[in-house]
This record gives sequence, structure tokens and C-alpha cells, in this order.
Amino acid sequence: MPSRARIIPDPPPAFPPFPGWARLSASADGVGDAMFFAGAALAAIHPIARSEHPLGLLWRHRLSLAKAALLARQGGRPEDEAALRDAWYLRRESDDPGPAGRILKAWRHLGERAAMIPEGWMLALSALFELRSDAALEDVVSVATKLAKGEGSAVAAAAEIAAVSLRFVPESEQLALWLADMVLAHRLNWPMAVPLLAGQVRRAELRAAGKQGGPDAAWPRACALGYARGAAAAADLYVDLVRRANRLLAAAPKLRGKDADRMVAILLMEDAQPAAAGKDASDRSARRLFERLVALDAVRELTGRSTFRLYGL
Repeated sequence: MPSRARIIPDPPPAFPPFPGWARLSASADGVGDAMFFAGAALAAIHPIARSEHPLGLLWRHRLSLAKAALLARQGGRPEDEAALRDAWYLRRESDDPGPAGRILKAWRHLGERAAMIPEGWMLALSALFELRSDAALEDVVSVATKLAKGEGSAVAAAAEIAAVSLRFVPESEQLALWLADMVLAHRLNWPMAVPLLAGQVRRAELRAAGKQGGPDAAWPRACALGYARGAAAAADLYVDLVRRANRLLAAAPKLRGKDADRMVAILLMEDAQPAAAGKDASDRSARRLFERLVALDAVRELTGRSTFRLYGL
């Protein structure tokens, strides 16, 4: 009987390393210097953000998880990345992931192709951030739509929409950060947004951006420096994921489970997966597959538990 055909994804593309000179230096004092470093850093991750390889989805999911955990902590919640991952991947599809899980839902949505459509922002943002669909939110979405379609500095547009959002909807700092990343992605012609700014600016800087009369020069500088730091961290994450993905792909031909190829493809796109029954395999078969992958050093068990385990790159 002939062996079944294997369907193994292509290796992820490797891009030039993030240039050392583009990492922030102590001399980035003025707005001009900050914009320079932001532009250099965003140019360095531009090929990654434009890539259509499935690993780009995993890259965005890991960034979303990190941002959501940080924002949950800022909001006084105890959940860390591990708890958020549990809330997301161990729930049933119809379950509410909880308050912190809803933060993760908003940031995962940011990195989805569907989120790039301005016509859906009003309804989506109202639901994601639990905001009233009122005139204030409508004004913010209108400004975001215009800025997304405009020309000129992407970072300046991101800083502007964050400030506008905080003036009109001051109760939602997350909305301001989300829209900043979204407007930036539109200006840079990325197919999907990348979570970059959250956690890279101080809350005091963000609040000051929304003051009446408009922000002073301190906010555009802080926003630019935030994007410079965020892009550098995102580039470092991608390098690590490429290394892990190549290790998984090298192990893929050694796998024999019926769902092996499908699971390899999923692991290249998703932050984590439980060892549960798949399309063609039982729970027991799935557990054996993941045990084999861990033994081959192709994936990690992410929880440290003996039950309800999750696996990923």
C-alpha cells in the first residue's frame, strides 16, 4: 500500500536582522530623532508585517497575548499570559472568556484581516471595548477612517488618532492604542495590523495626549519612541519564532499520526493547542503526537501541568 502524501508547509521567510543602529539610543531627545528611530524600526519589520506566510499569524497572536496581559495588569487584573492563554484555548467556542479574556479577544482581532475594514469598526469597537455606540464613538471612528486613508507620516497619524480617541472617549485607553496600531497599519499598507504600541508608552503620557486643546510635542515624541521600541521587540520575537518553526518543520517528516500534517500547520499559525481529538485522530493519538513533538524538541508544553496541557512553538 503506498504511503500517504505528506503536506508540510514551506519554511518561513527569513529577513535581514534588525539593524543595531535602529535601536533606541540615549540621544533620541527631540521629536525629529524619535520619528527617525520609529521610521527605521518600522521599515525593518515592514517585510515581516507584509509577509503572507502563516507564521505571521502566530507572530501577531504572541504579540496580542503579551499586550493583553500587560493591559489586564494595568487594569488591576491578576491574569498573566499563562492565565489568558488558558482562558482562550480551554474554553468552548461559545463560552465567555471572562474580563481579561475579552481584552485578549480585542487584541487578537486587531491582527485579523477582517479588522482592517473601516466599515466594521463602529460595531466591532463598541462590542470589543464595551462602549456605547454614541456620537463620541462615531466621531472617533470617522476621524480614524479619514486618517487611515490619508497620506504622510504613519507614526504622526497614529499619534493623532490616539489623542483624538482619548479626547472623545477618555474612559478607554485601550481603544486609543488599538486605533493607533490600526491607522499605522493602513498608512503602511500592511495586510493586517500588528500590536505594537500598548505597553511601550507610559499611561501618564497617554492620558496627557487626550487633554483638551490637543497634545503638545511630548506626545508625538512619546508615541514615536513607543513604536521604535515596539517594532524592535516584534522583530526579536519573529526571529525566535522562525528558529522554532524551522525546528518543527525539520521534525515534521518523522511524524506518523493521521493528523500530524494538519497539526503542524496549525502550530505554525496558533499560539497554543490542546492535545485533543482532531479531524482524523483520537484524544489518545493527539497526546502521543504532542509527546513525540516534545521529545523531538519541536514544540513546548506551555502550562507546566500534568492535565489540561497546551502546546506551542
